[in-house]
Amino acid sequence: MNKQKTGVIQFYDTHPINEDEILAKLRARGDDPDKLTQDQLKDFDQDHYGGIDVVDALAERAGIQASHHVLDVCSGMGGPARWLAHRIGCRVTGLDFTLSRVEAARRLTRRVGLDGRVDFRHGDATAMPFEAGAFDVAISQEAWLHVPDKKAVIRECARVLKPGGTLAFTDVTLRSPLDAEEESRMAAEMHAPGVASVDRYLALLRDNGLQLAGNEDLSAMWTDTLVKRLAMYRGLRDTTVAKFGQAHFAAWDRTYSFFVGLFTTGKLGGARIVAHKD
Repeated sequence: MNKQKTGVIQFYDTHPINEDEILAKLRARGDDPDKLTQDQLKDFDQDHYGGIDVVDALAERAGIQASHHVLDVCSGMGGPARWLAHRIGCRVTGLDFTLSRVEAARRLTRRVGLDGRVDFRHGDATAMPFEAGAFDVAISQEAWLHVPDKKAVIRECARVLKPGGTLAFTDVTLRSPLDAEEESRMAAEMHAPGVASVDRYLALLRDNGLQLAGNEDLSAMWTDTLVKRLAMYRGLRDTTVAKFGQAHFAAWDRTYSFFVGLFTTGKLGGARIVAHKD
């Protein structure tokens, strides 16, 4: 396994939002993790920007229906996959190459009784373990910044979609050039080398037979969200230190402060993009 993938796995193996933290929050609220519903879990298991509201927005743009088989690319702990299956009734398969996240997703899914409609595979988004034309819809949220080969992940999404299928994703995007130090820190600390611009994504969609259906600028909303998210992570200091140590918390705080700073200065932003396969 290459250094980039190893770094991403380590990044998420030691992420402040994790299964133990989710269960602790549920217990603190008075919920019994052994008698859990998805409506309870949804408040803590959405490890992306915006909670279930943005999952609903992505589903609406993608036209997800109960009859669909949906692929969640880079699915993490499975929050969006569970929510879509719960709210819409569709079948969802999540794909992620961080095994700890896949295993946590499976356990959380069993807790809320959705393992009959939601499953998770351990695998690589740039070489998916699925047959061509297997899915009606593919989604992803804030994950592809960690994938250096954007061309490969778009190509694989197009391959596994049925003709007429839909790709709907959000991702961190480059709004203005980073300097050499910023590029180095993004690669080394955020494990996000080569963040793509919106124009780069649109070109890759065209190159892979995907016709653009929607392109929304989320930069302002995400900047506000990330400032609040940094404060939230700092609020998890005690549990993060208890699980991973003081040095890890300090390093994470430096890294995430830097990352949020690139949004507040307008160098990074976000986009929601929807395209249909020919």
